[in-house]
Amino acid sequence: MSDPAQPVPGGWDCHVHVFDAQAAVRPGHYQPVDRTITDIEALAASHGVGHLVLVQPSVYGSDNSVMLRALQASPGRHRGVAVVDAEVTDAELDHLHAAGVRGVRFNRVSPAGHTGDVEADLRRLAPRLRERGWHLQWYVHAAELPQLVRWQQRGDLTFVLDHLAGLHAALPADDAAWSAAQALAEAGAWIKLSGWYRLGASDPYHALLQTVSRAAAMFGTRTMWGSDWPHTAFAHDALPTYASVLNPLTSSLGQPAAHSVLAAHPSSLYF
Repeated sequence: MSDPAQPVPGGWDCHVHVFDAQAAVRPGHYQPVDRTITDIEALAASHGVGHLVLVQPSVYGSDNSVMLRALQASPGRHRGVAVVDAEVTDAELDHLHAAGVRGVRFNRVSPAGHTGDVEADLRRLAPRLRERGWHLQWYVHAAELPQLVRWQQRGDLTFVLDHLAGLHAALPADDAAWSAAQALAEAGAWIKLSGWYRLGASDPYHALLQTVSRAAAMFGTRTMWGSDWPHTAFAHDALPTYASVLNPLTSSLGQPAAHSVLAAHPSSLYF
């Protein structure tokens, strides 16, 4: 548990995961090792980051218990994004909200991600998400962004786009995904500058710097950053350093703008 006597840095890391190696996982994906809230709190604090957004890992499906225990270890300090079934009860949604959950994630990329009827699930969930002021977080390939535009127009919900909205390093500058991203931004969507190594770039991620700058200009004050800790695309003993995934933010935006992305912007969404 966090020490309440210690001041909490003001920065936000808006995309991390926690894992319990003893928890049951969905087959056919990776086998996690222990990665605790205490681990990431200490690592993030050393870089001026005191608030975290815990995103439910796809391997746990809609069993959010590992994430909930982590949120409850530091009450009120962090926020969560859950995975839920369309049949989830109102009581469970209220329980998640009380713990700090403020959104639901649809993962359309990972092998253990969402495989159901997205439109049907959206119709069933949207009214209850609106009641609680929750957002919908999407992990999709860039080619799906035009479909997200249509879903956003129908649902009147705030959308949050994971991992740079899938705008990968090889994407042509005139690809239709960019027009869709612009439409999403104009309709009030948020974007997470995160997951560089999932987008065709490697440390120091120079191949994505122009993409990051362009996306940040589109989304403006609805731009935030996430480390993607503990970097499940890598071997357990060969993780990128925290600084290495933070550096592209400053490199692409400059220090003043990067500070706003880290501190001012996320607070308006999560608090």
